[in-house]
Amino acid sequence: MTLSTPAWWYDAQDPASKWKARLLSPAGKAYGWAVRKRFDFYFPVPMAKPILCVGNLVAGGAGKTPVVESLVPLMQEAGYNPHILTRGYGGDEPGPLQVSPGRDTPADVGDEALLLVETAPTWVSKSRPLGAQAAIDTGATLIIMDDGFQNPAIFKDFALLVADGSAGFGNGRIMPAGPLREEISFGLSRADAVVIIGEDKANVAATLKRHADIPVFYAQLKPVPGNPDVAGKQVFAFAGIGRPDKFKETLIAAGAQLEGWGSFPDHFAYVEEDLKELVSAAEARDAMIVTTAKDYVRLPQKLKEKVKKFSVRLEWQDPAALSRLVVSTLQLNP
Repeated sequence: MTLSTPAWWYDAQDPASKWKARLLSPAGKAYGWAVRKRFDFYFPVPMAKPILCVGNLVAGGAGKTPVVESLVPLMQEAGYNPHILTRGYGGDEPGPLQVSPGRDTPADVGDEALLLVETAPTWVSKSRPLGAQAAIDTGATLIIMDDGFQNPAIFKDFALLVADGSAGFGNGRIMPAGPLREEISFGLSRADAVVIIGEDKANVAATLKRHADIPVFYAQLKPVPGNPDVAGKQVFAFAGIGRPDKFKETLIAAGAQLEGWGSFPDHFAYVEEDLKELVSAAEARDAMIVTTAKDYVRLPQKLKEKVKKFSVRLEWQDPAALSRLVVSTLQLNP
């Protein structure tokens, strides 16, 4: 299953956006009500070791995975042995299973798990409590959970919400009328902090302030050392992530001359035919073909030989302040 984020959720200038949002608003209200009710009917399971949950309030594209990756060294420096827990979206494995890159494929454990395991031991489990317990049984002293903020089955000792500064909360409506997974105020009532990634063009901080008094941190996504040199080069690129245009903007900012572009739904399972035209056009121009790290793991081997991976990492504005807040909060919930 693949998902494509409707552009009109974020485009106020789209002539159809207002009537679509109004038409779907009752469904959105029902969805939001259902999310609230789940927390009324569940008693979150407390674990023997703390759970640090990285979530968001919108559907896809906020940047949770880079945040999770960046938290691993911070928590290691604080004395923890962190393991990562993910649902394994896009994979068939129910878990609990410790991810092994040499054995597992995106069809088994999803694409994000194969990225996260490069940073720390990573577990896939449809049941968050069972996955967390499996990690604890093998020595984890902290579980960093990728997504699952709206899942009431497990108690979160610290919840960090991720917001994209350029997109914010879109039209402010709940799915399917907009990108929100739940009401902003209800989500913030269960969170300990928010990180805004990139320049706050969507006035996320102001929106948060209207709903809650919550610590806000800032971070940027930066290309990693060792990426292919795209500056001044002819580049053909493609992405199948929550908001593919973010990758296009990253390449342009790095100096790439973007000659061709392909946009695919999030978690798209590529076959060679999907990229045939783009690859042919690039080869005819003797141009570089580039994609995201998340897309790269989903490519067939023959395409991996033709495509280069362009990765990014998260850089915190004040990582020490974030670490202090997380550690002090976890110590209050031993």
